Amino acid sequence: MKAKKRYNFERIEMLRKDKHLNQTEIAKALSISQRSYSHYEIGDVNIPLDILCELARFHGTSIDYLLNLTDESKPYPPKKE
Repeated sequence: MKAKKRYNFERIEMLRKDKHLNQTEIAKALSISQRSYSHYEIGDVNIPLDILCELARFHGTSIDYLLNLTDESKPYPPKKE
């Protein structure tokens, strides 16, 4: 059985620090515990998709940027209604 791929989430730590927030403050904004957020930041567990979406919105970036799939930090244009 293949092991689950773990992503490197160093960018969420960098973005958090750029906003001068501690883990408790960002965890509160995401409605999760600081302990859960800490596990995401150090890569112990993969971030659930709903939290990943909230992080991208919070930081004004794309999920691809958070996952280190692109170096372009600007989010995609919003979907037209």
